[in-house]
Amino acid sequence: MTEEPLPTNASSGVVRVGDTVRRPAGPWTDSVDALLAHLHAVGFHAAPRPLGRDEQGRQVLQFLSGEAGSPDPRWSTTDLGAVGRLLREFHDAAADFTPPPDAVWQTAIPADREDLVVHHDPAPWNLVRRPAGWALIDWDAAGPGSRLWDLAYAAQTAVPLRADRPLAPTLPRLRAVVDGYGLDDAGRAALVPMLHRRVTAMVELLRSGAANGRRPWARIWTEDGPYWQRTADHLAAHTDDWAAALG
Repeated sequence: MTEEPLPTNASSGVVRVGDTVRRPAGPWTDSVDALLAHLHAVGFHAAPRPLGRDEQGRQVLQFLSGEAGSPDPRWSTTDLGAVGRLLREFHDAAADFTPPPDAVWQTAIPADREDLVVHHDPAPWNLVRRPAGWALIDWDAAGPGSRLWDLAYAAQTAVPLRADRPLAPTLPRLRAVVDGYGLDDAGRAALVPMLHRRVTAMVELLRSGAANGRRPWARIWTEDGPYWQRTADHLAAHTDDWAAALG
């Protein structure tokens, strides 16, 4: 069958074949497949189903058709609330996942904590809007982390919280994501500093990748490093605004 290359920013060799996606397998792939199989077993179907390996040894996944998100989403607060709910449903489904004893993960940025296995990149470019609701794709970076680690990145990228956006309209949008997730008061207080911490971790990953010539981080630093640094500065400068928006 015809192979159709799929656009990715940090991966290569990802193609669509019919109603499947084929990805180059790595040491982490069996662990990712185990996570995805668990999610489907417990009723979370907003992630691709793992379908084994093909004749080239590539990971085979169910293709989830729908409208893919963009790096600069213009979603409504209703959409953002749905994204928050999707992330909460995933985290709840993953809470009782027991990784294989020999689990290997490809996590680029160590999380603040390791409470459960999380996605690590639940950003608009990995979200697909379907008639049945939102779905989350590209699980190669999944690994141990925390709910707030995932939620901070999802909120920052989906709202989006960035320096070139007027501040006032972003505040109810931030609240929509967090309300959709159903975060409690203690979690909201902890999320405020986590917004800056998570983006700062991205800046450090890209900067060190550029210094060491590591792909794809060196390339992304060249293309998007200034954006991420401005975003980190923006998040730090408006901590009180984020706290007020989250009530």
